[in-house]
Amino acid sequence: MKVLESISNFAGKYFAFLVVAVAVIAFLIPDTFLPFGKYITILLGVVMFGMGLTLKAVDFKLILTHPKPVIIGVLAQFMIMPLTAFSIAYLLQLPSELAAGLVLLGSVPGGTASNVMVYLAKGNVPLSITMTSFSTILAPLLTPLLLLLLAGQWMPVDAAKMFMSIIQVIIIPIILGLLVKKLLPNIVEKSLNIVPLISVLAIITIVSAVVAGNVNNIASAGLLVFVGVFLHNGAGLLLGFYAAKLMGLSELDRRAISIEVGMQNSGLGVALATAHLGPLAALPSALGAVWHNISGPILATYWSKRPVKDSVETKTTKTHSKISKA
Repeated sequence: MKVLESISNFAGKYFAFLVVAVAVIAFLIPDTFLPFGKYITILLGVVMFGMGLTLKAVDFKLILTHPKPVIIGVLAQFMIMPLTAFSIAYLLQLPSELAAGLVLLGSVPGGTASNVMVYLAKGNVPLSITMTSFSTILAPLLTPLLLLLLAGQWMPVDAAKMFMSIIQVIIIPIILGLLVKKLLPNIVEKSLNIVPLISVLAIITIVSAVVAGNVNNIASAGLLVFVGVFLHNGAGLLLGFYAAKLMGLSELDRRAISIEVGMQNSGLGVALATAHLGPLAALPSALGAVWHNISGPILATYWSKRPVKDSVETKTTKTHSKISKA
């Protein structure tokens, strides 16, 4: 078990490098990774099951005890990212399938890797976890609706089928994870240290499968799509921070909301695009999975070297620490 824990810690620490390395390998020798394509939905379910194992009641308590930053953050998540994706798709004049895929990437909830980035950035970790959990719960309703409204002009969107897909690949695995944790708490507690390893392997496999299945598309349109993903992620990080600042939130909250808004659940984007929009539409989410895990650590490292000084923010930190220990 200790060996697995060490490997898990290594995988979590060097996740960004592992994603990039596997993506490059999948591009160079795609035949090795193509068979994994049919398991994308199952792999995402595994990631969400792991999330269910780690969720606690305190992850949602913040909604009741300190609702303002949660509401602002989730509103920013589901407004800034979809609208920015829509604008960038128009600006770059992306082909229909790629434009819809970028809007889909902007319409999914925050990813779990953001929680680690917020911790490294010395931001408000309880807020980050609550935003991830809350936006994930809202995803079955908001993601299909946003995609229908913003991407329906490029491709037909079956919101009802997408709603069911999100229930199957996110909500049900999370509920199963919660049930297993409730019924087998001791076993789950001993296994939590290797959950990150399983999630990392699942996400890397998803990315490799999409890259392998889109080698020709990446060669012809990869640079354009990457520019779109780069602008989209940068806008999310920047606008998320200043939206929180405009609403008078603390530096701790700003850092958390910035990273939460900017880092999407790209694995969900890949799964939904593959199932409902076509393989080319999965390309923005696949590149997002790579880039988000590069930009996130860069920003987290920058912020980690800039301590929070505001006295109001210090009080907020103490409040959130009490909440997280409750």
